[in-house]
Amino acid sequence: QVQLVESGGGLVHTGGSLRLSCVTSGLTVSTYTVGWFRQAPGKEREFVAALWWNDSNTNYADSVKGRFTISRDNAKNTVCLQMNSLKPEDTAVYYCAARRRYLAKYEHWGQGTQVTVSS
Repeated sequence: QVQLVESGGGLVHTGGSLRLSCVTSGLTVSTYTVGWFRQAPGKEREFVAALWWNDSNTNYADSVKGRFTISRDNAKNTVCLQMNSLKPEDTAVYYCAARRRYLAKYEHWGQGTQVTVSS
C-alpha cells in the first residue's frame, strides 16, 4: 500500500522559511516523478513544484520560482520542499504527490500539511 505523509507545516511570519517533508512508503521514490501542490481556502488546488523521476529536470510555478526548492532523498524515500521568503499568499494546505514516469496524472497523494504565513 502506497502512503505519502507530509510534515513540517506551521505558522511563520512574512519572509520566514519552512521545510516540508513527505515520507513515502510502498514505492521506490527514485523511480517516480514527485510534486508539490497547494490549495488555499476558496481556491482550486494548484501546482507548486515537480522533480522528474531521474532528477533530470525540475519545474516550478512562476509564483514560487527562486524561493522554493524541491529535492529528494532516495535513501530515505523522502521528498522535501524548502520554502524561503514566504509571503501571505503562500498560505495554503500543501500536498505532495507521486506518479510513475509514464503517467500524465499524479496517482498518489498525501493528506496535506497546513502552511500559514502571517503579515
